[in-house]
Amino acid sequence: MPSVCFYFQVHQPYRLRHYHLFEIGKNHDYFDHKANREICRKVAKKCYLPANALMLELIQRYPKDFKISYSISGVALEQFAEYCPEVVESFQKLVATGNVELLDETYYHSLSSLFNGEEFRRQVKLHRQQTKDFFGVKPAIFRNTELIYSNGIADMVEAMGYKAMLAEGWEPVLKGKSPNFVYEPKDGKGMKLLLKNYKLSDDIAFRFSNREWTEWPLSSDTFSQWLHRIDGSGDTVNLFMDYETMGEHQWEDTGIFEFFRALPETVMRHPGFSFATPSEVIVKYPPVAKISVPNATSWADLERDTSAWLGNPMQDGAIAWLYTFEQAVLGSKDRGLIHTWRKLQTSDHFYYMCTKFWADGDVHKYFSVYDAPHDSYTIMSNVLTDMELRTKRVTPARPVPIKKKASKAATQPLRAKTLHPTTSA
Repeated sequence: MPSVCFYFQVHQPYRLRHYHLFEIGKNHDYFDHKANREICRKVAKKCYLPANALMLELIQRYPKDFKISYSISGVALEQFAEYCPEVVESFQKLVATGNVELLDETYYHSLSSLFNGEEFRRQVKLHRQQTKDFFGVKPAIFRNTELIYSNGIADMVEAMGYKAMLAEGWEPVLKGKSPNFVYEPKDGKGMKLLLKNYKLSDDIAFRFSNREWTEWPLSSDTFSQWLHRIDGSGDTVNLFMDYETMGEHQWEDTGIFEFFRALPETVMRHPGFSFATPSEVIVKYPPVAKISVPNATSWADLERDTSAWLGNPMQDGAIAWLYTFEQAVLGSKDRGLIHTWRKLQTSDHFYYMCTKFWADGDVHKYFSVYDAPHDSYTIMSNVLTDMELRTKRVTPARPVPIKKKASKAATQPLRAKTLHPTTSA
């Protein structure tokens, strides 16, 4: 009988403030602390705290049957610890139940896997350490930023020792296969691959409150019936989505919390159906085939590629410019400068520069903090100009070659004074 595997992405970027041209060379504070604090606390109130309370309620109601998984970006966890530590505590309570699995990703929710393998591995190592510091666990499963995946990325992830990786179940990649089975990467040596059932996931994440959708309003009974139809034609239904779906993207008055509250009972009405974490899925079900993904896929936009962050001259120019600072920044051994450089790598900054469908009021406009993509690019250009001036003043004791392991100081993020991780497992 199939398992239902829920995975939630938890992420908040450090948003840039309106950094002006005349500040270049004079002010190195690039981030909008007020906006970051306010947004973090707003989403905590609307989503993280009530959603975590609900998930804990469901685990306590179904202690043997209800399982879920999360990845929490490092920059999100930093902000929770500084602006709303009660969110950290609520996640620690969930992990302590034993019914919640935490996944690894890049600490800075970056696109480094597409640009710099060494930097990618450094950021994954930082995230792994942070997860241990806060939750006392070592993740065995990996999910890349925005589910970005390719054969080459899978090779890097498997080399780091992960047992499985998540990816988008995109038809051009599957070539007629179902996403509802366990797979392996093309050149995998044992690492498993779990593919998102994007149709069912997006029914919740994007269509739930759409009154023009033919299935609106979606009930847990109806959704469970769709899941039950997979019985006999799949092993696992992987439902991957932003955690902010609950209460932030789909507001409380849409009925999203009640939908999730009722879902476990309606799913388990069908004998044999159960909830499982990714680690449980890969133990329970053998892989059925290998999947080749030569070009990077993601879970973003209709194209399911990397064009949400890369492809137009603003995006490509900004990120190429940013990565030219690597040796000077890491060689400086200045923890503040290194942390700032890495926060600028966060994928959201390049997402805001996307010009696809902007006039149509699509999801990019919904998530952007700017009036237009060009505003984001202008601000990032000002920031990078200042960063370039700063790196030119740096005289590193010893340059850090790209292909060698960075020093311990160069791989440590700057922790906020209020950041006091606790161990709970």
